[in-house]
Amino acid sequence: MTAIFKRELKSYFTGMMGYVFIAFVLLFIGIYTTAINLKYAYPGFEYVISSSSFMFLIAVPVLTMRVFAEERKQSTDQLLYSLPISVVDMVFGKYLAMVALMALPLAVTALYPLLVGSFGTISYATAYGSLLAFFLMGCALVAIGMFMSSITENQIIAAVMCLGTLILCYLMTALSNLITSTALASTLSLMVVALLLSLIVRLMTKSWTAAGLTAVVTFVPLALFYLIAPTTIAGAFTGALGALAIFDRMDSFTGGVFDITGLVYFLSVAALFCFFTVQAVEKRRWS
Repeated sequence: MTAIFKRELKSYFTGMMGYVFIAFVLLFIGIYTTAINLKYAYPGFEYVISSSSFMFLIAVPVLTMRVFAEERKQSTDQLLYSLPISVVDMVFGKYLAMVALMALPLAVTALYPLLVGSFGTISYATAYGSLLAFFLMGCALVAIGMFMSSITENQIIAAVMCLGTLILCYLMTALSNLITSTALASTLSLMVVALLLSLIVRLMTKSWTAAGLTAVVTFVPLALFYLIAPTTIAGAFTGALGALAIFDRMDSFTGGVFDITGLVYFLSVAALFCFFTVQAVEKRRWS
């Protein structure tokens, strides 16, 4: 894992991507710090963090699009498979390199509350709690982007899929408010999600049989629930959308509440998509 970590981190700085990423993050956060804390003299640094969350929609797809897609396109992934390391070590080595790259500008950002605090009184607990949640949310989003890169060999496609997924996560609460919570609406919406899941299985396994089985396993229970106990499925889809609103988990921290469940949520999403990536790479290895 250490060798992969060093290799990936070195490649980001050799190709200038690392410097561009760090400069972009610092510029984005610096603009909001100047506007909110310095120009308008507002002491809440947590609002800088909250406003900067939008930055991930651009930064994460650019950071993650090449991590596996480029390896597959150039067939250099075959060299990695020949090394005496496991797929888990390979995936986590690459993932930790991206997390370390993301941590560098945030380490510099950690000095900003001290700078703002020299001009007035601020809540350091809220500021640094929000910064910790911001970092862990970034870790979760990077894991999502890494998974998107692992299922395609085209960097542009990986970036577009990651961007689309993150936009959905960003707008999830607004979208859930547009959908009625009736049993029929929830069933149809969940069936659409099941269809998309089947297409992802087809993309990962290259098997229409596996995709068909996935569709049957998800469609049949949904239809039975709607016919037998429609009240149990009413509102299920909007509830699921609310659970997928990753960006909204920051609201508790910026509101002054150190939400342990939010931290667990970010870590769980990161672990889940790292697991998905391991499965996708393992499938590629033996195909």
